[in-house]
Amino acid sequence: MNYQTTVNWMFKQLPMYQNQGESAYKVDLSNTLLLAKHLNHPEQHFKSIHVAGTNGKGSTSHMLASVLQEAGYKVGLYTSPHLKDFRERIKINGKEVSKQFVIGFIKRNLSFLKANHLSFFEMTVGMAFEYFNKQNVDVAIIEVGLGGRLDSTNIITPEISVITNIGLDHLQFLGNTYQEIAIEKAGIIKHKIPVVIGETQKETKDVFITVAKTNVSEIYFADQLIEENFESDLKGNYQTHNIKTVIQTITVLNRQKKFLISNNSLIDGLKNVVKNTGLKGRWQILQELPKIICDTAHNKEGLSFVVKQLEDEAFKALHIVFGVVNDKDLDLILPLLPKYAAYYFCKPNIPRGMDENLLKDKFLKNGCVGESYSAVNEALNSALLKAKTEDLIYVGGSTFVVAEII
Repeated sequence: MNYQTTVNWMFKQLPMYQNQGESAYKVDLSNTLLLAKHLNHPEQHFKSIHVAGTNGKGSTSHMLASVLQEAGYKVGLYTSPHLKDFRERIKINGKEVSKQFVIGFIKRNLSFLKANHLSFFEMTVGMAFEYFNKQNVDVAIIEVGLGGRLDSTNIITPEISVITNIGLDHLQFLGNTYQEIAIEKAGIIKHKIPVVIGETQKETKDVFITVAKTNVSEIYFADQLIEENFESDLKGNYQTHNIKTVIQTITVLNRQKKFLISNNSLIDGLKNVVKNTGLKGRWQILQELPKIICDTAHNKEGLSFVVKQLEDEAFKALHIVFGVVNDKDLDLILPLLPKYAAYYFCKPNIPRGMDENLLKDKFLKNGCVGESYSAVNEALNSALLKAKTEDLIYVGGSTFVVAEII
């Protein structure tokens, strides 16, 4: 097996939420625990920070990794999904896991993976944990894939747990209310392990306080405690919430005296997230004249921030290249999106992608104007042909749309 055939096997032979959605979602940790035992529990041999949340958990994870790198630590980073290459999910100090390690892990464990029907995400988590252990990282930042309580990453005992916020996303798995979703996210809170909550929300505050109290865990609401705000090279206005979450998390880590992170490391880490970690797709400016901006925001809360920031931009006309996955609740996001924009509806190139004509019909019924295109790049090229130099083109709606144009 070479690298491509290995990754193809992982993608095609086993359930993968990124492509298949609901059919790939597992409702317990039994397979992950089996794999961890098979691998001699690599997750027990390195320090970790666990990051959950509806929005911002990816940015927050990358910020934390960057700050710890600036402080001189060897930092593992596990995130999902990837944009271009599977190896983006597993990094150490910004460098992606080698192709040989990916091949070797699957080869060594192929019989076990097949016999126990492990999912794509379960085997990927096991791969990341083994890699971080073998590479002797000082700490690994572990981003939750979906939810928290039943997520495959939730077999770690971290130094600190982080929950950025709660929004209405993945309702078919996590619940239909903020409180129900908060309970799932709060499942990462461990006994006597401190937890940082990024945003205080009246619907979820009591849920987190109750779960933290049950676990005898100190709880910190970052937006209530942190007044200063440092700059970051991640430029979306919504990053101010994530920056405060990171500052609070670093403050608690320093208080624990398990890490030594100076103020200069914090400042430099926040300023150099892209350079240190390779993060892409967060309010990323792809070109000027016409200006093209892409962002991976894909739910109500994330897109509301995006729309606010678009309103702060200077442009003559706004063009929006937009696509979503087929389990997206359009009724939640349609009221947010500007009706004065010209839309270019497209289907991301994954099985879960929503048909571009269905998407167009939904938008047109809500007073928007636009045309449908069978491919993301076709939609973007059409927008470029129609846009004047003083116009703005925004590309988004789904991580998978952004992945195709970066």
